[in-house]
Amino acid sequence: MLMYVGASAQTVVSDTVRGESVVQPQPTDDHYRIVTNRFWDNWFVFGEVGAHAFAGDYGSVGKFGGLISPDFKIGFGKWFTPGIGAKIQFGMGASKGYSKEETMWATGEQLTADDGTPYWKTKNKWLDFSVNAMFNLSRLFCGYEGKESDKLMNQFIASVGIGALHHYDIAAQRNEWSGHFELQYSRFFSKKKDISLDVKAHAILYQTNFDGITNKANGEDSRWFDANVGLSVGLTYYFKKRHWDRCLQCEEPVYITNTILPEPNCPEYKTMVFYVFFPNNYSGRDDAPIVKGSSVNAIDYLASGIFTQKRFADTDAVASALASGRSLASFKTEDLPTVKANKCEADGIARGYEMSSSPISLDMDAASMNEFKNKAGFYYAPIYSGDKTWYYRVDNETSTQKLISAENYKESTSYGLNAHSGLDVVKQNMKLDDEADLYSFADIYAAVEGDGGYISGFADTTTVAELKNIFENGRIQFVSAEGLATSQDNYVGEDAENVGLERNKALAYNRARTVIQWLKDSGVFKNIGRNSFSLNALTDPISTVNDKSTRGLNAKLNRCVKVRINYVIEKQ
Repeated sequence: MLMYVGASAQTVVSDTVRGESVVQPQPTDDHYRIVTNRFWDNWFVFGEVGAHAFAGDYGSVGKFGGLISPDFKIGFGKWFTPGIGAKIQFGMGASKGYSKEETMWATGEQLTADDGTPYWKTKNKWLDFSVNAMFNLSRLFCGYEGKESDKLMNQFIASVGIGALHHYDIAAQRNEWSGHFELQYSRFFSKKKDISLDVKAHAILYQTNFDGITNKANGEDSRWFDANVGLSVGLTYYFKKRHWDRCLQCEEPVYITNTILPEPNCPEYKTMVFYVFFPNNYSGRDDAPIVKGSSVNAIDYLASGIFTQKRFADTDAVASALASGRSLASFKTEDLPTVKANKCEADGIARGYEMSSSPISLDMDAASMNEFKNKAGFYYAPIYSGDKTWYYRVDNETSTQKLISAENYKESTSYGLNAHSGLDVVKQNMKLDDEADLYSFADIYAAVEGDGGYISGFADTTTVAELKNIFENGRIQFVSAEGLATSQDNYVGEDAENVGLERNKALAYNRARTVIQWLKDSGVFKNIGRNSFSLNALTDPISTVNDKSTRGLNAKLNRCVKVRINYVIEKQ
């Protein structure tokens, strides 16, 4: 039972499970969900020049070239969401045409058509002020691409609106309504999406007497509307803030505290805790088990992955480049499928993150790469992202981030935090739960996936047997996970403090999400109800780290997921 009143925190007592969890709105990767911005965000200004052809009652009397006139428009607007916006537009131009009747817009002398019909050239000068609703078709159909993304660099926007038009340079005052329809193609040239080059096809419709003719005096059928139809080219500048965030964190979380009501002769309720430590800027959000079918599994990468889990696609070309000393940055790379840590051997290759005493980053010199290639049959590859080169796996979302120092793009130290041998370091530096048994990630992995192969060198045999007994003969009651990230962030742009906080929160949440999904999908937990898993978004999942290095012990300890498993041992 859960009760929620206003914004205050509630405490709820359960009669079955012992532990704690936090319920809170979660971040989302859904491209169709965003948080709307403040009123003064997402504004833009634009200007354009173009030409149009006037479609009036006697448009076919003369040559088509006589119907074409230039026009000019300026305006401003705002996007309320990535897909829906509005703009106010001012336009100025003239509509040239022909008429078989001498109206107020007739210019020059009477002319004679090839068939002998008399006619006049006309010129209708006007000013137009309109309000338009805008629909970004690209984002409505494809979803919002995210801040500074290289996706949707080409966008299509449809607009529809109503305007007020004023005729000038005539003796009589004359005003009327106008209907606006527009299809716009916008091309952005940078991921900031601050300036776009626009090409627009537009039509402005008027009532049929726009050209001074309602019913033709000669008995011919009249048009039921007049129109200007044309093309224009222009530029749009988007002011900051020009992006949208994915979610908002709840300031007042609801806490649920579960306790055990004393019962005579009740089974023994116990708790185990283990930590999973992650590389900087990596959460596994782009890999399995979050992305079903991905060839790279984040958990297997942590247990026995190689370097960035990428390789160069063209082995021969890389060999030639290494021999000549050329850069490898232009060569194509691809994901290297992960292998279960109980199905592979070390073979003299550094594997896994914080498993052995060897860091996961490898050297990129020719000798090291050729030695590896002779063992494995391929060349490992870093992650190239713009002017940055990563020597460990990172999320796509974080690959463009600039770190405090160049050394932080490469792992140089390993404390074995994910291995059984690293438990002493964890115990000395982490706040441990009372009456909870602490295990290593390697021990849990071996008990869940199997204890052979590479992982057997970093798990404790006795501990793995103990865990297998719990999983096979005990009764799992509840599994909860909470992610942590460090305060280290190098962003210096607009709203830097909040941006850094939010993206570190996303890292923390997605790390926990990866581990929980792994446990859900594993055979060991297959008989546990989905409601028995909790993914906790802490109010403040950020640990303050003053060290500028992402490779130090303090930084590594605080890039982790803490998993708590409540289980029951039945009394014999």
